[in-house]
Amino acid sequence: MGTSYGSYSLKKTGRQNRHADHLTLSEANRNEIFDNPRESGAIMREVSRLIMTSLCSVILLSVFAATSGASERVDHSLYADLLKKYVKDGVVDYQGFQQEEETLDRYLALLEQTDTNKLSRNEQFAFYINAYNAWTIKLILSGYPGIKSIWDLGSRILKWKSPFRKKIVRIEGGAISLDHLEHSIIRPRFKDPRTHFAVNCASKSCPTLIPEPYQGHILDQQLNASTRSFLNNPKRNRLEENTLYVSKIFKWFAEDFNKDVVGFFLVYLEGDTKEDLVARMEKIRVKYLDYDWSLNGE
Repeated sequence: MGTSYGSYSLKKTGRQNRHADHLTLSEANRNEIFDNPRESGAIMREVSRLIMTSLCSVILLSVFAATSGASERVDHSLYADLLKKYVKDGVVDYQGFQQEEETLDRYLALLEQTDTNKLSRNEQFAFYINAYNAWTIKLILSGYPGIKSIWDLGSRILKWKSPFRKKIVRIEGGAISLDHLEHSIIRPRFKDPRTHFAVNCASKSCPTLIPEPYQGHILDQQLNASTRSFLNNPKRNRLEENTLYVSKIFKWFAEDFNKDVVGFFLVYLEGDTKEDLVARMEKIRVKYLDYDWSLNGE
């Protein structure tokens, strides 16, 4: 049964879209419409109302669909300004950061207030990388200029006194350590080996701190760029005859690279070095370089 309006019937047709209403009129009804302007006007107004109601429903559903999957973005602009000023070719001007430590503190406060549950996966990933790097800078400033290495802020022998285990990182309503952030959140949650070329431990042998924040919408490109930069830098990794000399990062976190260092290099190496590695594949042996923990500052 349809919905009756006077002598006219609005019937729902099963073969059509179940959300659409269709007006069916008999020949006599059509003659009445044209003979009775008042009835005709009422019908046309009702049809117009139904059309507008349907259009509004479609628009509302479209808006809901577009926004329901949306997520918040973190404003990294304060941090971006600092990085642009005080990081150049991987060298960090800690004195400059110290002069604007108040700005850094404002950024860290912003991170502390961020609800990561409202962020997309990529935004979360970028958030944690930036939090790690920004809090590492803050840790260095706590002893600067009287330190030459991050290890001067703790002990390398007594693990519980390691600077990486200090609960300085304030996010998500609590205080955690850099170790916890990297090894209990970033690595297990995102399972991306490129993490190791994005987080920065304030040391010369560490992958360089890039002069911009990581951003969710371009994160993949940034991680690829950081990984390629590190692997293709002959000061960090190099191929000499049949020996591939690599960073100790690949030894410490072998499982993150599926215990296949050469295979990982083949993905990101470029130019002649990649061709040489491919040509020597059957004879390649891997050796790990010493790690320079000297401060990555001026």
